[in-house]
Amino acid sequence: MRVLGIESSCDETAAAVVEDGRVLSDVIASQIALHAPYGGVVPELASRAHLANIVPVIETALAEAGGLESIDAIAVTRGPGLVGALLVGMSAGKAIAWARDLPLVGVDHLVAHLFAVDLVRGEEVGARPERPFIGLLASGGHSAIYEVHDVDRVELLGQTRDDAAGEAFDKAGKLLGLGYPGGPIVDRLAAGGDPTRVKLPIPMPARNDSLDMSFSGLKTALARLVETEGIPATPQGLADTCAAFQQRVVEALASRAVRACRVRDVPRLVLAGGVAANRGLRARTAELCEKHGITLFVPPVASCTDNAAMIAHAGALLLQKGRRDDVTMAPYSRAADLRRGKFTTQKRRAG
Repeated sequence: MRVLGIESSCDETAAAVVEDGRVLSDVIASQIALHAPYGGVVPELASRAHLANIVPVIETALAEAGGLESIDAIAVTRGPGLVGALLVGMSAGKAIAWARDLPLVGVDHLVAHLFAVDLVRGEEVGARPERPFIGLLASGGHSAIYEVHDVDRVELLGQTRDDAAGEAFDKAGKLLGLGYPGGPIVDRLAAGGDPTRVKLPIPMPARNDSLDMSFSGLKTALARLVETEGIPATPQGLADTCAAFQQRVVEALASRAVRACRVRDVPRLVLAGGVAANRGLRARTAELCEKHGITLFVPPVASCTDNAAMIAHAGALLLQKGRRDDVTMAPYSRAADLRRGKFTTQKRRAG
C-alpha cells in the first residue's frame, strides 16, 4: 500500500510517500528561521506558514514518488498539536482524499513517533522491534513512556508532570543565550563539558511506584543560577553548564525507560521523538540497556524529528486494520483528547 502522509502539527510542514515501510519521498519545510526571533513557536505565524507551504510540499513529495496517480490512501496528522496548524494539513488531506476517492485516516502524532523505528530510508535496513516494546517518547511537547503492543494498542506507563524534555532543553538554550532551537546546541556543547563542575538538582527523583518525570524545577534552578552568576563567560564554563543540565535530563529519561523494561519484563526499548536525536540520551540509554540485557532500537535522526513519513507509515498500519475516517473528522490539541479504540491514556503503575 502506497500512502501519502501529511504532517502539520507544529512548525514543520511535511509530506511523504511511504510504501510498506519504505520511504519513497520525505519533504519538510522548516519554520525555524521564522520563529527564532521569538525564542519559540508562535501559533498564528505557524498556521500562516503552513498555508503558504502545504501545496508545494505535497506536490514535491508526490513528484518524487511517482505522482498522485500512484497513491492508494491518505494519512494526516490529527493531533495532538496546534489546532490552527493541524487544520491546514487536515484540510489538504481531506480535499485530496475526497477529490480522488481515496481512503483517509487520521493519525495520532505520538503513535506515529513510536512506530517511526520501522521506517526504511535508502538502502539501510535496520532491525524492527518485536511487539510488545517499551517506547520512550521525548520531544518538544511530550515526554512519556509507553508499552506498545500495536498501532491501536498502546499503554501509557509514565509521563512528565509539567514540561517536556525538549522544551526544557530549548529553555536552557535560551537562558544561556544559545539561540533557538536550543536543544541541539546544548547537546553539542555538552559533549565537551564536565557535568560535575556545575551543581544542578536531580529532577524529581524516581520513586518505586512511578515512572513520571518533571523538568520544571530543573529549568528554574538553571534560571536562578544564571540570574545570580550570569551566563558563563568562558567556552569551557558554558560547556560544563550544558553538560550538567543535559546529564540531569538524560538520566531522568533513560533510567525510567530502562526501569519500565525491567518491571514490565519487556527487553526491548525504542527511542522516539525529537529528543531521541540527542547524542547524550542515545549514549546513556545504550549504556543502561547493555547493562541490563535490553535491546535498544534507535531510529535515524531523520525519523526522530517531526516528519510525514512516520504519519504515512502509522496510517498504513491503521488502514490495514480496517480503520477509516471521513471529511468530518476534527483535530485535537491535547494527547488526552485522542484515545479511541484500544489506545488508552490510563496510566498504570510500573510494577
